[in-house]
Amino acid sequence: MQYAYPKNRRTLSPSNRVTVFVVRNIDEVRKLHGGDNKYVAGFYQPRAGGSVAIVPRVDKEPGLSQGERVLLHEYTHHYMFGLTDRALPLWYTEGFAEFHSTAKFNKDGSVGIGLPAEHRALELVVAEDVSLDLLLDTTKYRARKSKFYDEFYGKSWLLFHYLTYAKDTSFAKGRVGQMGTFLTRYFSGLSDIEAAKQSFGDLKVLNSELNRYVKQQTASRTIFSAEKLSTGPIYVRKLSEGQAAMMPIQVVSKRGVTQKQALALLPKARAIAAKYLRDPAVMAALAEAEFDAGNVKEAIAAADAAIAADPKQINAHLQKGYAMAKIAKDTKATGKAWIDVRKQFVKVNGIEANHPVPLVHYYMTYKDQGAAPTKNAVDGLEWALELAPYDPGVRMMVAQQQLDEKRYVDAIVTLEPLAFSGHGSPLSKTAQEMLDKAKLDLDAANAAKEPQATAPK
Repeated sequence: MQYAYPKNRRTLSPSNRVTVFVVRNIDEVRKLHGGDNKYVAGFYQPRAGGSVAIVPRVDKEPGLSQGERVLLHEYTHHYMFGLTDRALPLWYTEGFAEFHSTAKFNKDGSVGIGLPAEHRALELVVAEDVSLDLLLDTTKYRARKSKFYDEFYGKSWLLFHYLTYAKDTSFAKGRVGQMGTFLTRYFSGLSDIEAAKQSFGDLKVLNSELNRYVKQQTASRTIFSAEKLSTGPIYVRKLSEGQAAMMPIQVVSKRGVTQKQALALLPKARAIAAKYLRDPAVMAALAEAEFDAGNVKEAIAAADAAIAADPKQINAHLQKGYAMAKIAKDTKATGKAWIDVRKQFVKVNGIEANHPVPLVHYYMTYKDQGAAPTKNAVDGLEWALELAPYDPGVRMMVAQQQLDEKRYVDAIVTLEPLAFSGHGSPLSKTAQEMLDKAKLDLDAANAAKEPQATAPK
């Protein structure tokens, strides 16, 4: 993907990489996902310093297994956020992910992308139809999305593949470059459906072409030879006995828990930790479980035990910082206590400079204290968003700070990706409201700067 989409990408700090948790099967995936979507086969959660993808086991079977397709699909979502922080239409993001989910790793070291999404073939034939005007209009599709299984993913792949390889298809040569045109118009401010109509023309004609394209016996693909690809060293290590025992607890914790779930999880975490008191990773996981359950003093004790065994145990330092901040906030502490909390997050920054989480929480100490954030704290927060542009919570925090400082242009740029998010984050509606107000405030500020005409004497 780096070869296919060249861009200067900074090296990610260890804690800001995506963690892929492989669970037993799809039923386990759905338990962790929650909700009422019975078709989920894997999912990705973007989060500063803690992005996770949860997928089913990748079985060793001929061809590409379902687990591997899900893994590649979810990882592609994470990679895509590194290419742009602009919001993209839902069909494009899912088509992009499906396009790369069929990647084939060959014995000679080459990699093929763009292979047919055979796992979507039946879906395109028997699943509930999704018309092109519905596919290309994210808002309309979300409003009308059926509880039944539809062909959205399959058709998104089909459209993305067709436009990507338009030059190789005799009846599609007139569509060469239309994908780029669509993105340019969309980024200029047009809605996704308007950008599509202006770029693709008559959607009925495009739909008939897609029906013809899907019936072709062969499809284009791209092969990258091993000589073109550069892979860094790959390290594999066996988990310690304690880490292995704690892993089921960690998967649930990293997925995110409610207070009720945290309280149910804690006895299990304590029982495991009691057997491995000298394992820093185990004690750090216990600190997280204690904090999630609301036990701040116990969280600090477990974190200190982990740090004593391994002074660079990042998660232990973070959990201790969270607990210290909660104590300071709940007790309405004075400046000295908050200084100590900030020092704790500075320690994490010293261990891993480009970890976004300590930057965010350093800033939050000022807000929680009821004090004005320093310029250093604000700069750190904005850098955290640069490091983790996919985290909606951090984006909202940055936007609110920019609005507080009357930096309306900056706030508009920050809010747009979230306000127009194809996946419809719960924060999208709030972001849209903030965006509308920021534009009004910007217009008012510009109007106030214009010289006012004076009435003739």
